[in-house]
Amino acid sequence: MSYQQPTAFNFQQAGKNVLRIEREGLEQLDQYINDDFARACALIYACQGKVVVMGMGKSGHIGKKMAATFASTGTPAFFVHPAEASHGDLGMVSKNDVVIAISNSGESNEILALIPVLKRQHITLICITGRPDSAMGRVADVHLCVHVPQEACPLGLAPTTSTTATLVMGDALAVSLLEARGFTAEDFALSHPGGALGRKLLLHVADIMHSGDELPHVNRDASLRDALLEITRKNLGLTVIVDGLMKIEGIFTDGDLRRIFDMGIDFQRATIGEVMTPGGIRVRPNMLAVEALNLMQTKNITSILVADDDHLLGVVHMHDMLRAGVV
Repeated sequence: MSYQQPTAFNFQQAGKNVLRIEREGLEQLDQYINDDFARACALIYACQGKVVVMGMGKSGHIGKKMAATFASTGTPAFFVHPAEASHGDLGMVSKNDVVIAISNSGESNEILALIPVLKRQHITLICITGRPDSAMGRVADVHLCVHVPQEACPLGLAPTTSTTATLVMGDALAVSLLEARGFTAEDFALSHPGGALGRKLLLHVADIMHSGDELPHVNRDASLRDALLEITRKNLGLTVIVDGLMKIEGIFTDGDLRRIFDMGIDFQRATIGEVMTPGGIRVRPNMLAVEALNLMQTKNITSILVADDDHLLGVVHMHDMLRAGVV
């Protein structure tokens, strides 16, 4: 698509100026990771309820992201719009909650109207503003300053550097709490069960393996013909050779079939025990599916046996990994 650039205007330079100004603003933020920051973290860590984040306009957008980050990293949280809070949504906030109120000026009328009610209910209030001497800064139980030297907007009107600084302060709170709680990747996956990470960290081999009637197996005295029929019926490209107690003795795959064509084997008389590959690579049912996938890729195989010691429990094929979204 063609476009016409304004005469003598350098878009690249304008973009780089924004990055420079916002970088400089974030460098200033380091001084505000101080005792107040530690107190805010301690209050949130000890919270018996939820973290309720509030903000108007652009601060509200940042607040929604902040609440989402808290919630996904072990700190239960949600966002309440201050204007809606004045018309009933404040009922979502309980005395055990901690409220984080965001306003760059610290003079948001919608939030200031709520503070007397919050104070009456003895709800802990953390305010994030760019002005410690603002109305919100003065009444907060803890004030976190996010003052920046200038906005990236050349008019100084559109919140840019200030919203970036607030976003980073929220991330600093959330990640500090994550570390303090000993929050793990598996904990993260529990709040993301529909995502790729959730599937990789929550799905075990037992969840996707073929078992029971779907499990291809024959005994070592079965004819080669019967073994091939079993491979065809179960459609996994292999059969496992087991004894009467389902103890694994070997494996035979489509690839093995191609190999024995050159061996002069008598297909009519040969038993599967004569041509099988002894053993077979196996994993335990409680192994993470992604770990089994890594093993399959390392060994360059498309199927893997699932066993408890030497007793066959199931088979997992690469296609099962694909269908489960592990790959």
